[in-house]
Amino acid sequence: MRAFGRSSGVNWTSDTRSKVGGGVLLALLGAGLPALVGAALHSHVGEAYEETRLYFGTARPDGRPPIGEDEFMRFLDREITPAFPEGLTVHDGYGQWRGQDGKSVRETSYEVVLLYPEKEAEDRSVRIERIRQAYEAQYQQDSVGRSDDKVSAEF
Repeated sequence: MRAFGRSSGVNWTSDTRSKVGGGVLLALLGAGLPALVGAALHSHVGEAYEETRLYFGTARPDGRPPIGEDEFMRFLDREITPAFPEGLTVHDGYGQWRGQDGKSVRETSYEVVLLYPEKEAEDRSVRIERIRQAYEAQYQQDSVGRSDDKVSAEF
């Protein structure tokens, strides 16, 4: 040990090994250790949910004007909201797909995002299929796209 100075009878000392060990400890504490501890303590956030996204096109096959926002919102209020009263999200979109004639169809679209507990997936899937069928029939659509994913969600 080596003395660095004296002040009012206090000895300040230094040991190289202590400096290196202390520096490593401070680096771990300052950088990664809190994140690792936090991840270990909170490894699962939320509950198991299903996320279903529905893709609604607006082009009409008979050449009439596309399904407008007001018309789509009436469909949402009449068909989707009663089946998912706890909530949903609607996004405006623009999509394209290849028609049966091989030509690309470009259209304004709506994406509806539904979240529901995984344990209710079977019942909710029945509701979702009714919504898809209603839109296809009412607006003469070839299909309403659907994608499903398992997620964790917390509200």
